[in-house]
Amino acid sequence: MPRGKVHLAVELGTLPGWIALGAVLGAGRSSLLLFAGGYVAGSLFLSPDLDLAASDAARRWRGARVVWRPYAALFRHRGVSHSPFLGPLTRLLYLGGLGGLAWAILHLVVGAPFPSIPRGGAVLPVLGGLCLPQLLHVALDRTVTLGKRLLR
Repeated sequence: MPRGKVHLAVELGTLPGWIALGAVLGAGRSSLLLFAGGYVAGSLFLSPDLDLAASDAARRWRGARVVWRPYAALFRHRGVSHSPFLGPLTRLLYLGGLGGLAWAILHLVVGAPFPSIPRGGAVLPVLGGLCLPQLLHVALDRTVTLGKRLLR
């Protein structure tokens, strides 16, 4: 398996190509910017390796990485967390659940209003940007593992 820095280099190195592809396919400037923001956030902070306590991804969370300990306890490394579609979904649902719990507490304690769901076409480019680096991570892991098996 490649190290975290290799994953990050591949993920961020391919971002200009993904943006160019989106532009060629007719995506607007704001959609491309939202995609790029989600992509960088997904690469840096939502890696499939968050199920490892000592990963580069976990270290990027600094003191807040403690929020990923229950996630790591639920999902063994290279299990569901490394599934191409279930992996990103579990991390997004996990973070959404934590965020929802935090908002519920704020609402009960200080009466903070619940945030509204963004309207328009903002959600899809951000979600695409968050998920695509996860797919690249898993594909790179599987490609390297297959290559090692074939070379034995």
